[in-house]
Amino acid sequence: MNSCIYNGDIIHTRFKPVKHFLKYSTFSILIDLDEIEKLSENNLIFSYNKFNVFSFYNKDHGERDGKSLKRWVIDKLKIFKIDSNINKIKLLCYPRIFGYVFNPLSIFYCYENNTLRAVFYEVKNTFNEQHTYIFKVNKSGKINQSCKKKFYVSPFMDMNTFYDFKLLNPEEKLFVSIRQTDQEGIILSAVQTGKRKEFNFKQLLINFLRYPLMTFKIILAIHFEAFLLWKKGAIYRSRNQKIKNNLSFEENL
Repeated sequence: MNSCIYNGDIIHTRFKPVKHFLKYSTFSILIDLDEIEKLSENNLIFSYNKFNVFSFYNKDHGERDGKSLKRWVIDKLKIFKIDSNINKIKLLCYPRIFGYVFNPLSIFYCYENNTLRAVFYEVKNTFNEQHTYIFKVNKSGKINQSCKKKFYVSPFMDMNTFYDFKLLNPEEKLFVSIRQTDQEGIILSAVQTGKRKEFNFKQLLINFLRYPLMTFKIILAIHFEAFLLWKKGAIYRSRNQKIKNNLSFEENL
């Protein structure tokens, strides 16, 4: 199976306007979208588009209308003229746990056979808004991509900043890095790491016992860390407009 579980850490380091550091242990799932139904059939506590201890719903990603995510990705690749023959798509995300999930970042890895050709960075904020940054990949291995920030995420961050994405093709190890910068230098560094585990009942149960109600804790931790930033003197920035599901094709800066 191409699908797997990654056990690892989330590390955020904020450098300005106030310094702040956090580190949490988490687990993520990497789903081959062609395997999702089989994963549901083979794992008693994991379901596809149905309530369970763990579950995965199409409506949590893409257009969030419940339709095929693979079809959505391929349609967007055609719109942005990424002409590679994409025949395998993997999605890195958190699963629902007892029906709840919040994914600050989900990543679609788009392959032509085993060669990574495109990456979708799907970013959500706590206002139920979403923006997807789409990049073409010219070769596999270490991927470095940059663009201007286009989506309001943290209420303590300016919009006039830039993202530098850096990741590895997910195999035995997972590595995702995002640096946010302005004209004067780095503002924030966020890193996710992980080690590959089999996607099976045993590993799902281990992770449930290790991280009970993890997805609920994620949203609570986001608000708790925001409170700590406010206490340190970070200034709140309001957003100018509400959006639902935007996306943009990005040329590297």
